[in-house]
Amino acid sequence: MIDRRDVLRHSLGAATLGALAPVLARARAIAPDRRTGSLGDVAHIVVLMQENRSFDHYFGTMPGVRGFGDRFPIPVAGGGGRARTVWDQQDDTANPPRLIRPFAISTQAHFDLMRMKGTPHTWPNAQAAWDHGRMGHWPEAKTQRAMAYFEQADLPFQWAMAEAFTLCDAYHCSMHTGTNTNRLFHWTGTNDPFGLGGGPAIENPDDDLNKPDAASKPRFFWASYPERLEAAGVSWAIYQDMADNFADNPLANLLQFRAAWRGDAGSQRVLAQKGLATRGLDALRADALADRLPQISWIVSTAEGSEHPGPSSPAQGAAYTAKVIEALTANPAVWARTVLFVNFDENDGFFDHVPPPAPPSPDVDAPGGFAGASTVSTQGEYHRHPAPAADDDQLAFRGRPYGLGPRVPMYVLSPWSRGGRIHSEVADHTSVIRFMEARFGVREPNISAWRRAVCGDLTSTCDFARGEPGGALLSPALASSLDQAQARADRTHAIAQQPDAHPPQDQPLPVQGPGVRPACPVRYRLDTTARIIAGHAIELTFAADGPLAAVFHVYDRTALDRIPRRFTVEPGKQLTAQWDIDRDGHGYDLWVLGPAGFHRTFAGTGVNEPDLRWLIAGDRLRLALAPGHAGITVTPRAYGDAHRAWTPAAAGGTQDWALAATHGWYDLQATGADGWVRRFAGCIAGSWPAITDPALGTDGV
Repeated sequence: MIDRRDVLRHSLGAATLGALAPVLARARAIAPDRRTGSLGDVAHIVVLMQENRSFDHYFGTMPGVRGFGDRFPIPVAGGGGRARTVWDQQDDTANPPRLIRPFAISTQAHFDLMRMKGTPHTWPNAQAAWDHGRMGHWPEAKTQRAMAYFEQADLPFQWAMAEAFTLCDAYHCSMHTGTNTNRLFHWTGTNDPFGLGGGPAIENPDDDLNKPDAASKPRFFWASYPERLEAAGVSWAIYQDMADNFADNPLANLLQFRAAWRGDAGSQRVLAQKGLATRGLDALRADALADRLPQISWIVSTAEGSEHPGPSSPAQGAAYTAKVIEALTANPAVWARTVLFVNFDENDGFFDHVPPPAPPSPDVDAPGGFAGASTVSTQGEYHRHPAPAADDDQLAFRGRPYGLGPRVPMYVLSPWSRGGRIHSEVADHTSVIRFMEARFGVREPNISAWRRAVCGDLTSTCDFARGEPGGALLSPALASSLDQAQARADRTHAIAQQPDAHPPQDQPLPVQGPGVRPACPVRYRLDTTARIIAGHAIELTFAADGPLAAVFHVYDRTALDRIPRRFTVEPGKQLTAQWDIDRDGHGYDLWVLGPAGFHRTFAGTGVNEPDLRWLIAGDRLRLALAPGHAGITVTPRAYGDAHRAWTPAAAGGTQDWALAATHGWYDLQATGADGWVRRFAGCIAGSWPAITDPALGTDGV
């Protein structure tokens, strides 16, 4: 049997693998140029933004990520009396109406599905699919094929990148809409929500400079991050083919860049020279070989290489990404000091099951007119101003939160991110700018206070202190599957039509592969506690300690048709909110979701309820039950080999559960009379190595 080190050696020699495998193996083998053991060792940041894929669409079946084995899929309304979660999507536009689940499309059996049709992905239908976080009618807004997903055999290179380096499973596009606006967030930190620079942007304006008179049409005029880098003396450039960049460079929409491109008097010619000039992958390779790579580089792919459904495909995107990696690793000394981010601008319309963190939605039925609250300002996060000349600016969606949007893939490839780790801190496109800020000290004031609080800076994706490979190399099966990756990209050219994908009639739940992956340490320290107020209401308190803020989603399972409440809590702060207890005998049933596996359940009637409290005490989880309540049982919902059940006496007492054996993961449920339930699950960082949830794929509802 070939072991993992043998695979790497064979890859390095290009003896057994195809054109793409040695590229990853070479990148994986280059150690970091460690000088200070800090972020300061990074000399070059390179960003390749691809097109229109959701996280579940690519990685829902990958072991260790928050995919189809998620133990906490959100509850949704309806279901004809059956238990219904976000996996069961209602399509009332079908004849007859039906529930649609995520379904696999096998390019092994039907290779033309590699070029399957795209789906609607504009502001109105994206808002309709999200539905303030209710997310129960996705196919009605996005078509049934939006529920289609690929598996490992369809995406060998994408899976190999994730196995060799770091994959983010909590990275979101910035906004519920299409390409250009999300790319504006990526390059400028904003969509100009107050309309001070020609915005707000909510759709795709025509940014093709090659069309007649296109360069003279008015566009936006707020400042971009490249301009701030230029003013600060930080070198930057965009690598692209101006004759074929799929109109994916949003700087072409900014008046100052257009003026420079035209050569207007008084314009900054350098903006066009660096931002709107042809500088292809051959130039990227030449700059790497000559050690003249800028400190910050963006890459805009060709239409064929973009990975966009239709004009491109996963196979062609893999081939293009491999060329980028090959160019950067052509000079090992340069790669040894480089971080490459490969992300996607938006999800197209492809389904992702995770409710995006967002500010509270407007809700006339909620206290204060919003379904939730925030300790940090949410200014600039709502669509309150008209979008000039935007056909998609429908009044029905005015006042909605802009984002975050659905999850999209994000790979972090560098000598400091080797080892196949999973990063689960919430991030979005502005997080890439934040990483640049952290390294080079150039701040982007366009990024809102709410995004700075909720979205991380991605520095924890890298282990600068060690930077050792760790974890797995390319598995033999995955490495050998790369043999055909280039051939599959070549075959894709011959597909003339964009085929549709239809869900089968018999739809089992999608299955995620078992297994544990190494993880980036979870830095969240979150809690939600409850108290009953005079038997008529339940009050929840949301708290965040540690360095990160968080969004808590609350689904009222007695009224799932209502807008779920969301609470943004900064470190060291708390928020409280109340829900009425149903006096018709239904009681209360609140389902709380936070980042990185955090979950709480609170159910009961509000009458004579037990007093159960919990806390993290060092490396242990401790529960304390006040005297006077018999018949309480605490059972592990997962990790039963390490966490035992507890049946406290009527006199109450305390019980500890050690967290080291589960690498900080916990999931306990306390039950009592009259439907009383408390469930607490999550993960705490400690002295143990960080791993992904060992219980992924088990029953979690």
